[in-house]
Amino acid sequence: MIDFLINNWSELVTKTGEHFYISIVALLIAVVVAVPIGIFLSKLKRTSNFVLMIAGVLQTIPTLAVLAIMIPIFGVGKTPAIVALFIYVLLPILNNTVLGVQNIDKNIKEAGTSMGMTRFQLMKDVELPLALPLILGGIRLSAVYVISWATLASYVGAGGLGDFVFNGLNTYDPLMIVSAAILVTLLALIVDFILSLVEKWAVPKGLKVSR
Repeated sequence: MIDFLINNWSELVTKTGEHFYISIVALLIAVVVAVPIGIFLSKLKRTSNFVLMIAGVLQTIPTLAVLAIMIPIFGVGKTPAIVALFIYVLLPILNNTVLGVQNIDKNIKEAGTSMGMTRFQLMKDVELPLALPLILGGIRLSAVYVISWATLASYVGAGGLGDFVFNGLNTYDPLMIVSAAILVTLLALIVDFILSLVEKWAVPKGLKVSR
């Protein structure tokens, strides 16, 4: 195992970088899209239930099938992988954003309105901060998901640690598979730890969601 890591260190580092890039880009796009849409949908309960149901149905489609669908549209490479992963990690962030805003005490919203806050001020200064614990919880969950699922990005030629997994399966080399699996796990744990620090810094103690 040690000899394998030493001999393949350079390639492992490169593939880990590719894996992280694919994952983080898909996650960032999902955050930018899901949070504003989630805040908007939180005001429309029936519509939000319908949209979340559709998003949930999309998540039931096997990852490889989604990746295969992306090939005729985007070709091969990192783009189809990022789009497919974006679709998959959208739901937890969207769901938590909608729930986070909808679960805010109505009295707090009414208090803000009675103080003369506009809808934008109410959203920016009241709703978003109070919903932040759940939103960040969804982002942390999505981060772990996207790093795990990014292993399949190799299927569409996007690179990443999935190359080691598929090559290991093709050549019956368990060391390649185990090494990639360990690195994917470590990457997920590191990203989750970093996001936990962000959550600790961004969310006041009284608003933290117990885990």
